[in-house]
Amino acid sequence: MHLTVPTIVKKFNLLPHPEGGYYKETYRSAESIAKEALPDRFRGPRPFSTSIYFLLESGNFSAFHRIKSDECWHFYAGDPLHVHVIYPDGNYALLELDNQLTHGSTCQAIVPAGAWFASETASGGSFSFVGCTVSPGFDFADFELAKSAELSVLFPTHTPLIQRLCRI
Repeated sequence: MHLTVPTIVKKFNLLPHPEGGYYKETYRSAESIAKEALPDRFRGPRPFSTSIYFLLESGNFSAFHRIKSDECWHFYAGDPLHVHVIYPDGNYALLELDNQLTHGSTCQAIVPAGAWFASETASGGSFSFVGCTVSPGFDFADFELAKSAELSVLFPTHTPLIQRLCRI
């Protein structure tokens, strides 16, 4: 089968994601962690883990955002995905996910809780099909979409990247 964005969207019943791209939740743990057992940054219980499919196409991007849990990215198909990470101390890292394992790329990468991150298909590519596993499990209450002006004040050395990969 020739993989295209419409083919993948249809096969996996993907929906538009608020940060850009398409997604579908594929797993949400039936068991949860009590609020009292979690760090103070969580306002309630969370599932042990959650997982999604995530698809980005050329010309689209996942806007800078952060969550309160660690997120593990897994590469499945398509072209390399660039995940841009700005850590709380201002350091920057480019995580390149693909299945060719060349020049520093990897099939899995971790974005730690509290780091700001955005992603896009590498230049010249048409799409990237990946998965994301979050633990403790994802809840939209833990999701914060970056505002370009505010993030640029915090991290002025990264302003061009922030302005390019923010929607607000």
